[in-house]
Amino acid sequence: MPRAHDHFHGRHYHAERATGPVKSLNPTKRYLIADKKPLHAESDAGKESRPSAESLGVAYVWRSRDNRKGRHALVISVDPRKHDATKAPRPSNSYHQTLRGILKMFVRYPVWDVSYDVAIVFTIGSIIWVINGFFSWLPVLNPSTKFSDWAGGLTAFIGATVFEFGSILLMLEAVNENRADCFGWAVEESVDGMLHLTHADNCKHAHAQKGTFVKQSSKTLDNNTTESTGNDRMWSWWPTWYELRSHYFFDIGFLACSSQTFGATVFWISGFTALPPILNNLSTPAENGVYWLPQVIGGTGFIVSSTLFMVEVQPRWYIPAPGVLGWHIGLWNLIGAIGFTLCGALGFGITHPGVEYALTLSTFIGSWAFLIGSVIQWYESLNKYPIWVDQKIERLGKRKS
Repeated sequence: MPRAHDHFHGRHYHAERATGPVKSLNPTKRYLIADKKPLHAESDAGKESRPSAESLGVAYVWRSRDNRKGRHALVISVDPRKHDATKAPRPSNSYHQTLRGILKMFVRYPVWDVSYDVAIVFTIGSIIWVINGFFSWLPVLNPSTKFSDWAGGLTAFIGATVFEFGSILLMLEAVNENRADCFGWAVEESVDGMLHLTHADNCKHAHAQKGTFVKQSSKTLDNNTTESTGNDRMWSWWPTWYELRSHYFFDIGFLACSSQTFGATVFWISGFTALPPILNNLSTPAENGVYWLPQVIGGTGFIVSSTLFMVEVQPRWYIPAPGVLGWHIGLWNLIGAIGFTLCGALGFGITHPGVEYALTLSTFIGSWAFLIGSVIQWYESLNKYPIWVDQKIERLGKRKS
C-alpha cells in the first residue's frame, strides 16, 4: 500500500530545514543549501584559486506559495554588489529590481501562466468593484450625483461574476502546483573563483510552458530534483480523494483557495440579486436573506482565505512577515474582505440613519483594498526569481559541512 504523500515527490514533509506556521499542517518553507557546480571542466590547480566564492552562502528556498506561483526564490549571505567574486542579479527589494518588476507589468502578457491570469482577473474584478463603490457611495455623500439603479446593480453582478471566475482559476492553480523539486537557479563557479547565479532554463513548473495553458510535458532538472514517475499527471482539473485526504486537506494554500472559492460562490448570489428587476421587488425579509446575508457569508469566506494566505508565508502563525509579497497581498485582501463583510452586516439595519452611508463607504474602501492587493499579486506573478540577502544562510552552510 502506498504511503501518504508518496505521489508528491519533493513534498518536503520530513525534509531537513522544512518549517511551517502550523505544526499540524504541511510545511510551507524549506531551505536547501546549493552546491556550487564548476562552470567548466577545471584542473585541481584551478580549483585552488577560489577561496572567496566558497565563503559565500547560497541556498534555494522552497515555499508553498512560490511553488503554486511558479516562482523560484534564492537567498545569499552577502549582497552580490558587495561581493567581488559573485555575478548575480541585484536583490529583489532593491530600487532597480523593483522598478524593473513594475516595468514588466506594462510589457509582458504571459496569458499561458495561470498565476498571471489569476492576478489579472482579480485586478479587473477589483476595478469593477471600485466603479461600483463610486456608484453606491457618491449619491449618499452628494445626492445630486445619483445614478441609475442599473449602474450599481450591473457593476455588482459583473464584479461578483469576475471574482467567481478568478476564484476558479485560483483553485486550478492550487491543484496544479509543481510536485517535484524545481529550484529554477543555476549556481555555478568558474575557474577564476567567480560565482555565477543565473536562471536555469529547465523549469518544470507549468507556468514556464509558453503557448499553452495546460501543462503537457515534464522536464528534468539537472541533479536538483527527484525523477517523477511515469504516471504523474501533467494537469489536474481536480485532485483525487487520496490526494485530498493525504495532502490537500493539510495544505494551507489549498485551504485558503477553497475558502476563497466558497466565499466568491456565495457572494455571487448577492451580485445576482443586486440587479434592479430582482432587488426592487424583494420584501425586507427576502432582501435580508438573499442579498445581505450572502454578502456576510461570502465576505467571511474572504476573511478566512486572506488570513490563511498571510499565515502561509509567516514563520509562525502569530509572527507577521512584512518582508514577503504574499503577506501584503493577503493583508490588503483581508482589509477588502472586512469591508465587504461589514457592508452586508450593516445592510440588515439600512433603515436606520447613517447606516447607508457607512455600508456604502465600507464597500468603497474594501474595493480599493482588493485592487491594491490584486496589483501586488500582478507584480508578484511576473517576478519569478526573487533573491534576497540573509546572513543566516552562511551558518546553515557551515552546519551542513
